[in-house]
Amino acid sequence: MSTQIQKVAVVTGASQGIGAGLVTAFRKLGYGVVATSRRIPASEDPQVVTVQGDIADRATAQSVVSAAVERFGRIDTLVNNAGIFIAKPFTEYTEDDYSAVLGVNLDGFFHLTQLAVERMLDQGGGHVVQITSTLADQANSSVTSVLASLTKGGLQSATKALAIEYAGRGIRSNAVSLGTIKTPMHPEEHHGTLAALHPVGRMGEVSDIVGAVVYLENAPFVTGEILHVDGGQSAGH
Repeated sequence: MSTQIQKVAVVTGASQGIGAGLVTAFRKLGYGVVATSRRIPASEDPQVVTVQGDIADRATAQSVVSAAVERFGRIDTLVNNAGIFIAKPFTEYTEDDYSAVLGVNLDGFFHLTQLAVERMLDQGGGHVVQITSTLADQANSSVTSVLASLTKGGLQSATKALAIEYAGRGIRSNAVSLGTIKTPMHPEEHHGTLAALHPVGRMGEVSDIVGAVVYLENAPFVTGEILHVDGGQSAGH
């Protein structure tokens, strides 16, 4: 077990995009990191432990928590970043679509957060952050998004419930609610259309979201917050 690392962060969906940006940011803060996704490669950084697995499977959550405890001895922060977005008219969603979105967005949150919070309670505190979507509380007629709203809206409510349940026990719970961010999941030819969804006229950058998570990490008086980083979408369009 390392004696040099003061704090440890767990990041899901960590192989690319926002997740990879968060791994880099937490390392810059001096944290040890456990990074997980389906196909994440081993890291050359000895203070980053990678765990491959389907976040919807409780066994993956158990492997992630075990890796954190075995390597670093603790979990201070969990960022539930992994997510699936499928844009279809509501009546065209399939059973497979439904299972996939709920599996990653809700099952993944439930299994890993439950196990991580147990560790945080033993330590006397911690921080849980959900990455959600502004579409959960500000539907857009240009984007069909019922499954995103169903799952990410649930995460936003759960964020507040966790914050209140554990406010007196040293665990904070917050969420960052996104607009559309430039990540590998959005082909470049769609960027112009996606930029137009935001009142500010551009897509968000990974750095915008990473900065929001780092702010929440360093804001001990903030809990139960849904921080909208969405180019103004939540205010209207």
